[in-house]
Amino acid sequence: MSDMETLEELSEEYRRSIPADLRETRSFDWYLQECYEEPKITRNAHQRVADMFDFYGTEYDEDAGVVEYQLASEDPLGDGENTFYGRNIHESIHEFVNKVKSGARGLGPEKRIKLLLGPVGSGKSDFDRQVRTYFEDYTMREEGRMYTFRWINLGDVIRDQDPADDVVRSPMNQDPLVLLPLAQRQRVVDDLNERLDAPYTIRNDQALDPASEFYMDKLLENYGDDLQQVLENHVEIIRLVADENKRQAIETFEPKDKKNQDETELTGDVNYSKIAVYGESDPRAFDYSGAFCNANRGIFSGEELLKLQREFLYDFLHATQEQTIKPKNNPRIDIDQVIVGRTNMPEYRDKKGDEKMEAFNDRTKRIDFPYVLQYEEEAQIYRKMLRNADVPDIHVEPHTLEMAGLFGVLTRIQEPDGGQVSVVQKAKAYNGEIDEADDIDVKKLRDEAAEMADLGEGMDGVSPRFIGDEIAEAIMDSMHRGRKFLSPLTTFNHLEENLENHGSIPEDNFETYYRYLELVREEYKERAIEDVRHALAYDLDEIQRQGEKYMDHVMAYIDDDTVEDEITGREQEPDEKFLRDVEEKLDIPEDRKNDFRQEVANWVSRRAREGSSFDPQDNDRLRRALERKLWEDKKHNINFSALVSSGEMDDDERNAWIHALEEQGYSRDGAKEVLEFAGAEVAKTEMED
Repeated sequence: MSDMETLEELSEEYRRSIPADLRETRSFDWYLQECYEEPKITRNAHQRVADMFDFYGTEYDEDAGVVEYQLASEDPLGDGENTFYGRNIHESIHEFVNKVKSGARGLGPEKRIKLLLGPVGSGKSDFDRQVRTYFEDYTMREEGRMYTFRWINLGDVIRDQDPADDVVRSPMNQDPLVLLPLAQRQRVVDDLNERLDAPYTIRNDQALDPASEFYMDKLLENYGDDLQQVLENHVEIIRLVADENKRQAIETFEPKDKKNQDETELTGDVNYSKIAVYGESDPRAFDYSGAFCNANRGIFSGEELLKLQREFLYDFLHATQEQTIKPKNNPRIDIDQVIVGRTNMPEYRDKKGDEKMEAFNDRTKRIDFPYVLQYEEEAQIYRKMLRNADVPDIHVEPHTLEMAGLFGVLTRIQEPDGGQVSVVQKAKAYNGEIDEADDIDVKKLRDEAAEMADLGEGMDGVSPRFIGDEIAEAIMDSMHRGRKFLSPLTTFNHLEENLENHGSIPEDNFETYYRYLELVREEYKERAIEDVRHALAYDLDEIQRQGEKYMDHVMAYIDDDTVEDEITGREQEPDEKFLRDVEEKLDIPEDRKNDFRQEVANWVSRRAREGSSFDPQDNDRLRRALERKLWEDKKHNINFSALVSSGEMDDDERNAWIHALEEQGYSRDGAKEVLEFAGAEVAKTEMED
């Protein structure tokens, strides 16, 4: 047990976690010199967000041709608590970052809404929140620092200035460079770009916000247009750190009641407490509390954006294309932010066909955020759910989460045309389980699905939330019944019982989804039998011997040679029946046998060159074929009906089989269940045969 933390220790840890200059004020001259030392502190929002993704680490997935960003794939800040799984999800994240990076270079996406489109529970909100969380952290670090300014000593010069407003922070948290007139500012920016080591250039042609423009005019008038006097006597530079809770450089916006939507929620409103002091038309009487104002220099996040009224969305036209906002009775105000929107399928379909939304749609960059389509990656989502929760002391049996994930994936993919590939085979192909003998073209399957799907494959189906909820229910139900393990059979029952009780599943899909559940049950049955087969008939020495025999006969077959008989010692032709008995266990057809034999022969030759001895355990396909061959040879000597009734079996023998299953990851009670389940299935098949 660790020692108890003291208040002093906690306080010291907090001090170390915040920037050293968070509370310091600097002069404008200091800031100008700092810009020359490190031009990146003057980056715009897109440039800073783009650099943020790279800062936390990247990894190139060569097979998928996608950059995986570690803030999503590993979540270093959260110690892996909020990781994202699935090739298609990382493709979406890669696409999002590419649009931000294009915007950083001024290629156009900086003037667009990055619209995350996906079904409920696909992870788009989680990703959006992840970006905001990491942006907060990034701006706390040296590499992500940014600054703004505040006006001071205003009452010394401006006679009608409210004493409460003697110090006024930049209402829009603007970069201090905007305090320089445009011509002089451009000269500085040109100098900075000569020193900048980045794939983009610094740009800043913004105007001061109306209140700051007012103060600048009054102060310049007082000092005879001596800009230096104004900046030295009335401006302080302060560190700007993004903080969603403070609505500072990050803003989340959610639509409210459609009948009461007000554009001032976005652009700000009159500060009624200041009207009596300054008058209604005075820029000092404006309250910069709109969502676009708060998000300046950072990220604007719009939840369920397309639920807004059409008229309300018009504010986004200026915010994107012109990068300005237009409050009531006020001039345009320049903004600098990454605008991210999220929406679900019904709202998107509704707005997509609306001709009056053409201008808005033209200013959005749609980024599909589909469901995961690899069932083992889907299983990782459920593992994350269990890892992050206070799960009871229960053992999750092998295949439980994978089979739940397979069901989810089956509901999301398009069924293949032609009948040559089943929907389960397609799901396995997407999962990377492609044997050469299967002859499945994954790219072709994806292309065909893209043509059939309405908005893209993975944009419909059962959500991970539904399956996760049923897994949770199955866990609690198991605990209630005194079962210390969660099996696929229990999970299947909960999924089946509650399909029709879930509001997001259309009634028209019930029959299809029940069929998918049956397909998953069949897949699990095969896996359960395979595990029991492994436990009951596994013999390393026999597999090694059979593997060596198989390779002797394969090499003789390829070299058109003979092989020595194991018993008589005489030379004989390769045993074709034995070779086919092994190969048929992998469903390798007669016309593909030469390809498979050459494949394993090449593998053995390659290992020999590397100095490695032959071991069939190191070749997954050959190992599975030999295991199944051994099973066929032994199964007739096994009393499968005895597996169902423990009273008919010797305890030592049964315990040996249970122990073999425990070595495969089963709990003791789970091993007993799978023995009975698989034994009953095999016994039934044997009787039918």
